[in-house]
Amino acid sequence: MPGLFIRLLTQQNLVRFSREDGVAILTLDNPPLNLLTLGLLNQLKEYLSQAGEDDAVKGVVIVGAGNYAFSAGADLREIASKGVEGALEIIRMGHSVFNSIEDLPKPVVAAINGLCLGGGLELALACDMRVCSERARFQAPEVTIGLIPAWGGTQRLARLVGSAKAKEMIFTGMQISAQEASRIGLVNRVVPDGEELRAAADIVRLIGVRSAPLAVRAAKRAINLGLQRSTREEALEVEAEALLSIASSEDLREGIQALLEKRPPNFKGR
Repeated sequence: MPGLFIRLLTQQNLVRFSREDGVAILTLDNPPLNLLTLGLLNQLKEYLSQAGEDDAVKGVVIVGAGNYAFSAGADLREIASKGVEGALEIIRMGHSVFNSIEDLPKPVVAAINGLCLGGGLELALACDMRVCSERARFQAPEVTIGLIPAWGGTQRLARLVGSAKAKEMIFTGMQISAQEASRIGLVNRVVPDGEELRAAADIVRLIGVRSAPLAVRAAKRAINLGLQRSTREEALEVEAEALLSIASSEDLREGIQALLEKRPPNFKGR
């Protein structure tokens, strides 16, 4: 995609893209707090699209540059300068980018180093999994300045940790530790400082080695859509439709044949 790189090179580079062993690493690079400006969100969305279309990419890791913050959230100065209508544009942009993470047909893992606050927490919540360092800190502080988490935080946090714990975090704006985040299911694992990126990338690599890409895509879609359905029957229908979408795939035939022949499968994503 030469046009993408030419376009991004003419902008301030707020997101760095690299690829290692099938893992696309997107680094938020807006020091010192990696604030989520409109420019950063636009670049993040473009790189996500690129990773989604690249067959060599098995999954994505999102990490913050430096060791101080994954992201401390939206740039409040930018929001204030936009006025009410402009603020609505920023909210919709956040929805669009975070929905694109949730809808990406590949696993996305957040590698959380340091502070994960406000919109940064909402970004992490949009990812499929979260790995954090021992010194990571999490907070939804919006109510302490008269706002609410409006990039999907009220919805995704409640679905992940339950409504009571989400209300406690959002209503009080209190900060929690990495250990507490693990206890309530906000993060998948806590690792020593400096190991979060490697641990997140290892999860993506493990998925890439063990799992059929179409099956991972179908499972992700079934889980996400099922959580949005109001009844068990509707959710099970989503699951059945996801299964039907891969029932005639080459990967399924290969997986069964490999199992019978007691050998590792060679999935092609078809």
